[in-house]
Amino acid sequence: MALPQPVGRQREVLYLPATGHVAVLGTAGSGKTTLAILRAAYLSDASTDHAGRTLLVTFNRALVTYLRSIGGRELCGVTVENYHKFARGYLSSRGKMTWSAIIDSDDRIELIRQAIANVKAQYGEHAIFSKPAEFIAEEVRWIAQSGISTAKAYHQSPPTLPAELVVPEVLPILWQILEEYWRIRAASGKQYDWDDIAVKMCEELAVDTGTRRYKHVIIDEGQDFSPMMIKSLVRAVPVDGSVTFFGDVAQQIYGSRLTWRSAGLNLVATPWLFKENYRNTREIAELALAITRLPHYQGAADLVAPTTPRAAGPKPSLVLFQNENEETKFVVDKAVELSAAGSVAILTVDHAQRKMFNGRFKNGTYTELTNEMATWKSGAGLSIGTLHAAKGLEFDSVLIPRMSAILFPQADDIAAFGDERAKTDAARLLYVGVTRAKQGLILTSGGAVTSLLPTDSRFIHISTP
Repeated sequence: MALPQPVGRQREVLYLPATGHVAVLGTAGSGKTTLAILRAAYLSDASTDHAGRTLLVTFNRALVTYLRSIGGRELCGVTVENYHKFARGYLSSRGKMTWSAIIDSDDRIELIRQAIANVKAQYGEHAIFSKPAEFIAEEVRWIAQSGISTAKAYHQSPPTLPAELVVPEVLPILWQILEEYWRIRAASGKQYDWDDIAVKMCEELAVDTGTRRYKHVIIDEGQDFSPMMIKSLVRAVPVDGSVTFFGDVAQQIYGSRLTWRSAGLNLVATPWLFKENYRNTREIAELALAITRLPHYQGAADLVAPTTPRAAGPKPSLVLFQNENEETKFVVDKAVELSAAGSVAILTVDHAQRKMFNGRFKNGTYTELTNEMATWKSGAGLSIGTLHAAKGLEFDSVLIPRMSAILFPQADDIAAFGDERAKTDAARLLYVGVTRAKQGLILTSGGAVTSLLPTDSRFIHISTP
C-alpha cells in the first residue's frame, strides 16, 4: 500500500490516504484549489502503486478553464471537467443521452408553470398556488437533488417548506405538479433537466458492472454539488479507488444545503480542516469573517472559520452615491485605472447588471466570465461576470456594485422564497464575492446599503465621492 500523500503549503501539511473517501473542508483563500490540483497530480502519477486515471471535477465551466490554466504540467494526464459534461458523457456511453435530451432552464420554468396550471384546474384555490412558479420550481429541484423518487419517500422527508404550507394536502399537490411536469417534459421530447441528470447517473452506475473509467475522482468546490451528484461520483470509482472532496460551506450558493455527511461519503478518516488563509489580506479576511457572523450564517453545517492572514493591506471600501448613474461611472473608471496594473474583476449580482457593465467597455478590452470561456488570461486586465461565475477564482482587486437594500437581495428572490431565505442565499453570495479579492476590495451602493454588508468601521471604510 502506498504511503499517505503529503500535501503542504507553508507550514501546514495534510496526509491524505490514496484510496477511500477523504474530505478537506477549508475556508476561502485556504488554497483548496491548489491542493486539489496537487492531489490530482499525485493520484495520476504512473510511478506510484496507486496510480490510475484521474478526474478533477467542479461545478461551473469557468472554473474548469481556470483550473486548466493554473494547473499546467501538474494536470498532464488528468481530465478536468465540470460535472454535467462528465455525466452527459457517461450517460451517452450507456445509450441514455441524446444530443438534445436536456431541457434548458427557461423552458423548464415554463413547463413547471404549465404543470402548476394543470394541477390547479383540478384543485381550485389553495395557498400553494399563490406561490410564484420559481418557488415550486425550487422544490422540484430539491426533490431531484435529494434523490427522492416516490411520493411515499417525499412524504417521509423532513419538510423544507414555510410553516404555513406544512399541512397534509400540500405534499400530494406538489408531487402531482412534479409528475405533471415530468409528463409534459417527456411529451416535449426532453428526458432530463440539469438537476435530475445525477439521479439517472446513480441509477445507471448501480447496474453497470463494467470497468470504471476513472480510478480517482477529486471534487473541487464540492459545497455546490447536490447530494446525488456526490453519490454518483462515489459510485463512479472502483472499490480500490478514491474520492476526495474539497469544500467550503460558507461559499454554498446553489441551494443544495449539502453537508459532506449527507453526500454519500464514507470517510476513511476525520475530515481535514484547512483554515489558513493564503489569498486575502488581513483586512479583507476580517470583513469576510464579519459576514459569516451575521444571523444568516448561524448554524451553517460544517462551517470552517478561517484563520486571519498576517499580510496587511488597505481596508475594504464602501463608496456611497446619490444615484446608480454616478455609481456606474465610478465603477467603470476605477476598473480601468486598476486593471492597468493588476487583475481586476467587476462582479455583479445578476446577468442584467453584467450585460450593462459589458456595454461600457469595448469588445476585446475585458474578459467575460461565462461558461463558454475557453481560455484564461493571467496577469493585468479586466474581467466582468456575476458573483456566481467568480466561484473559485481570484483577482488582485474586486469591485462589487449595487450593494443597496433594494437590489440585494433581489426582489424576485424575496417574492419567490421569502425574505429570510433570500437573505441567507445573498449573504453567502456576498461572501463569495468578497473573498475573490487578494489585495483591493471596493463595494458601491447607489442607495441605502444592504443589511447583509457589515458597515462597522473596524471592517470597512465608508466614503462618498
